[in-house]
Amino acid sequence: MKVRLVLGDQLNENHPWFSQVEEGVVYVQMEMRQETDYAPHHIQKLIAFFGAMRCFEKRIKSKGHQTHYIKLDAEENTQSLTSNLNNLLAYYNATHFSYQSPDEYRLSKQLKTYCSSLTLPTEEVDSFHYMASREELSEYFTGKKQYVLEFFYRNMRKKFNLLMLGNLPEGGQWNFDKNNRKKWRGTPEIPPVFHPNKQLIAEIETLFTKTGVHSIGSFDPEQFLYPLDRSEALKQLDYFCSHLLVHFGDYQDAMHTEQLNLFHSRISFALNTKMVSPLEVVEYVISYYRKNPNTIELSQVEGFVRQIVGWREYMRGIYWTQMPEYKQKNTLNNHNALPEFYWTAKTKMNCLHHSVKNSLENAYAHHIQRLMVLGNFALLAQIHPDEVDAWFLGIYADAVEWVQLPNTRGMSQWADGGIVATKPYVSAASYISKMGNYCDDCNYDKTKRTGEKACPFNSLYWNFLDDKKAYFKKNNRMAMMLRLLEKIPSEELQQIKSRAYEIIEQPDAF
Repeated sequence: MKVRLVLGDQLNENHPWFSQVEEGVVYVQMEMRQETDYAPHHIQKLIAFFGAMRCFEKRIKSKGHQTHYIKLDAEENTQSLTSNLNNLLAYYNATHFSYQSPDEYRLSKQLKTYCSSLTLPTEEVDSFHYMASREELSEYFTGKKQYVLEFFYRNMRKKFNLLMLGNLPEGGQWNFDKNNRKKWRGTPEIPPVFHPNKQLIAEIETLFTKTGVHSIGSFDPEQFLYPLDRSEALKQLDYFCSHLLVHFGDYQDAMHTEQLNLFHSRISFALNTKMVSPLEVVEYVISYYRKNPNTIELSQVEGFVRQIVGWREYMRGIYWTQMPEYKQKNTLNNHNALPEFYWTAKTKMNCLHHSVKNSLENAYAHHIQRLMVLGNFALLAQIHPDEVDAWFLGIYADAVEWVQLPNTRGMSQWADGGIVATKPYVSAASYISKMGNYCDDCNYDKTKRTGEKACPFNSLYWNFLDDKKAYFKKNNRMAMMLRLLEKIPSEELQQIKSRAYEIIEQPDAF
């Protein structure tokens, strides 16, 4: 019997393994405490993964494939990947073991080590999901002093002929980022959010209670928005195209107290579990645009394509060319603890209160909330990147390490010293006010840098520049802000720094 392992983020019905039913092959899946417990995860993240895994097993079984699914509370479950595999290989008297390439370094290392201990033949196969193979990524990223997303993005567009006219970009430019920065002010109207089928949810929640799985965040079945199988993921994609795409690009960076989803697709969980592939997603969106050229502008579509074809694949390249050293990088030497309010949402800073509250309640926040509110504060408060990584990995349903780590440690915290981003993505209150309405009803004054009512982001921002200026003195993209820093009178700067260190030392008081 040939034993083939399918991990929880490898739910790809279109993988070559499943193109035909093979006699003498069994596909194994496992729910394990090894995976629920290695980091604190949001309850909705765990429910989504387990639900999707169960739906996948049911689907491939219905097509005639032999399966062996180990539930979390099964007597045979040792809660360890390798121990379970040992038992399965013995149970089936296996003649061959194979697995798809894991996307997480931790699991890749574990399986390589495990296979080296086996006497039977083993094989690692491609997951056939991504647009760039690991070999392509290695070739592109090796030997470069600096990685540039824009060049990578253009190469991918050309390779797959996406929004291209010959060798030139459709619309005469590669990037419509400047069109993607509108503030949402209540219009255009946002349609009701797409809700998937939730029949498995209660069963899995009961399982976690029964087995004592520790989780974070809260769970309301009526607010659960994650597709559990490929058909639901495709319906969600179609819903995005027919209801949201028309305004996506304009408002993809917008934030609002009353709107969690805005015009975002919410397709990232389905992508990261491989229910749908990045190429089919962008081709579907582009096809919908072609059919509706009079109602949907190119800038709406390009903004979406850039996130998937550019940023998502680019992050994977960073991860696999930089690991395992990448996970230890702390270039700015930040060592403070994560404030308690990241777990409770109890803060008078309105932007952080709403962003954390939404994250705890929904296991979701869009990219600007993650980067320019939650990550921005963590960096300005000089939090240790290990703590920031752990929070982002655990809190979001779509967070798997290959995409979370370079986004958090690189883009958000600049802990990699500029591998991902040429400058730190930090800001004072002005950017948050520009892109959302958080400042309107806040306890703090977005215009002030000192005093009890001054927005903490303002003093923290200038203090950060002053504390870390030695790291940025040769960074051209930071030169203007450092010149502005020099123009602040010394007495005022001391007041700013005093205010900032009150916040850093007691962040939960603010």
